[in-house]
Parts: sequence; C-alpha cells; structure tokens
Amino acid sequence: MSTSTTASVSTHILDTSIGRPAGGVAVHLSARGGRRGDWQALGGSATDTDGRCKDLPALPEGTTHVRLDFEVEPYFAKKQADAQQDAPANRDSGPAVFFPEVAITFTVVPGEHYHVPLLLNPFGYSVYRGS
Repeated sequence: MSTSTTASVSTHILDTSIGRPAGGVAVHLSARGGRRGDWQALGGSATDTDGRCKDLPALPEGTTHVRLDFEVEPYFAKKQADAQQDAPANRDSGPAVFFPEVAITFTVVPGEHYHVPLLLNPFGYSVYRGS
C-alpha cells in the first residue's frame, strides 16, 4: 500500500505462449534512493496460480528506483519437462527459454501505486505500467 511518503508495487505474469497466467515464478524486489544509490534487496515472493504476486514487500521511504527480477527459466524448464513427458517424441534439444531472467527497472514517486505486468513467452517479453 502506498502512502504520501512511499510508493507501492504489484505485478503479475501472463504467459502469452499459452494465454494463461504464469504461476510459481519467483520475483525479487529491490529499491534504491537516487540514480547512483546502492540497490537494497527487499525480499520477494512467487506468483500464485493467477500469475499474481500479492505479497511483495513495502518500499522504504525515499525510494526513487525499483527493480523487479523475475526468475523465468525454472518456469519454462518445468513447462518443457511436462510437455516432453506428455509427448516424448516431440523432444527439442534447444533451450527452454532464451531469457532466463527478466529484470525490470523503473522510477517511482511517493504516493503512487505501480502495477507492472510482464507478458512472457519463451523467446521474448514485454512490460508496461498497468493500473
């Protein structure tokens, strides 16, 4: 929850390769005050079955920059393993994912809420400021 002196952040992930939420993806939140400040790891969470992180840590007062780190490689590796188990003849020796991690950095101002959805597929991603 944002206050007049802090901002707040939420996120969710949609796997556009299947048109469904991406559950079980680890998400880490970091913050810093100022462009040259040191990043402070605040903690993390994992997406639920609806692809949402509902319990990201609060941002400290003075935060100006936020980074969300999404660990997507384990999600896609599990998807690929599940698919191979269902159809072993269709095994692909290529990587399960081109981008093993996605790091999104953005600026914030006190009193605002920032919802940052990640649209994800094995070979690309897109983000935007949602509502």
